[in-house]
Amino acid sequence: MGVFSALTTAVSGMTAQSYALENISGNIANSRTAGYKRVDTTFADLVPDSALNRQISGSVAAFSQATNSIQGDLNATRIDTNVAINGDGFFVVDQRSSGVGANTQFANQNLYTRRGDFDFDANGYLVNGAGYYLKGQRIDQVTGQLIGTQPEVLQITKDQFPAKATTSIEYSANIPAYPKTNTADSSVPGSELLNAASFTASNPLSTTQGGTGIVVGSEITTFLSQSIPGGSVTVYDSLGKATNVELRWAKTTNASAGPPVTVDTWNLFVAENTGATGGATAYRNANIDVTFDATGKMATPAGGSIALPTMTIAGTTISGIQITTNGGNGLTQNGDVSGQIDARSIRQDGYTAGTLDRVSVSAEGQVIGTFSNGQVVALAQIAMARFNADNALKRLDGGAYEETIESGAPIVGLGTSQLVGGSVEQSNTDIADEFSKMIVTQQAYSANTKVISTAQEMLTSVFNIIR
Repeated sequence: MGVFSALTTAVSGMTAQSYALENISGNIANSRTAGYKRVDTTFADLVPDSALNRQISGSVAAFSQATNSIQGDLNATRIDTNVAINGDGFFVVDQRSSGVGANTQFANQNLYTRRGDFDFDANGYLVNGAGYYLKGQRIDQVTGQLIGTQPEVLQITKDQFPAKATTSIEYSANIPAYPKTNTADSSVPGSELLNAASFTASNPLSTTQGGTGIVVGSEITTFLSQSIPGGSVTVYDSLGKATNVELRWAKTTNASAGPPVTVDTWNLFVAENTGATGGATAYRNANIDVTFDATGKMATPAGGSIALPTMTIAGTTISGIQITTNGGNGLTQNGDVSGQIDARSIRQDGYTAGTLDRVSVSAEGQVIGTFSNGQVVALAQIAMARFNADNALKRLDGGAYEETIESGAPIVGLGTSQLVGGSVEQSNTDIADEFSKMIVTQQAYSANTKVISTAQEMLTSVFNIIR
């Protein structure tokens, strides 16, 4: 029976090499397929049960060996929504089951892929080149928290980003100990101060100093000559309408004058209508005395916050705005030869409405939206999964995989991996290596055919003996 066993063994060898060649051909065919993982072939010998001293080499069987855990090269595409995984892990995706456009229905199952050439379709879904839809969780644009607990197919539309009214102005500046106003004369003590006696139609001092806190149109020139500019900033109301807030500072007391005055005091003014005439309000005092100690550190108000008064500027009403100075550390009174305010930073937290301009992906997997109003907001978190046994996943068309008992349950999250936006992972197939395997496989296949030819000749000899 040795000759017949040789025939069956050679046939199993040809079958195994044919199987290997099929995998090699598939690897070569997909050498340019994004996210493709080559399939290697392993061989196992099949030994029939027999006595110890009568065992034979036996036949062979071929098996697939996945390379899901071997990363391909990352190629930059300059497409913001393309994403590559640097490390282990898979994108969580879904398939369309029926419908089109707004009526698209999904299979509601979690599949996994490394193919990250995602791009928007007409309905705002992120779909890759194989037709799989990216899943994740939306992020609340106000709180920054994830919405829901389970990933869903991501749909990002170009809805208008709502306007936000300004509530805070971060102000960082140094106020000169001696302001060089137009009336300041170093030979005349107190000439640099805001002098209420110079005003006849109004009293611009704060109410705590006995004034009305108002500068009327007829006395704009007098006020400007006794104050210095403190910078300006554009603020927004709840509808996103912009208006410019101009600040001016005026020093009202000098600690050097002696008791009862013991601190340097300043008043902050906001321009309400610089074109006002007669008795119309031109500038309004914030009605808070800002004082500094001998070291130039802000002493009052406590906490360093100044509330701006409610007013209407160029037809826009502003209210509820606080000027913050980093607990008072951002506003100082130190000597300055220029005698002018050095406004280092003036920033506010409001903005007008905007539309989505572009989308990108961060290393942590957040989908980041950049809007026309300059706001950059996290819109969604891409769902990622890892497996204890990546190579035990079941392969599907289009570079997708399905969970199996052998692979284990998915582990949610990126782990130590990172996402690379604007890039795609290429096939991990090495053409040179596959051609080398093909040559070896061809030779092995030819050798098996030679075994069959030899066995046929031996059988022919046996049949000739009978004749």
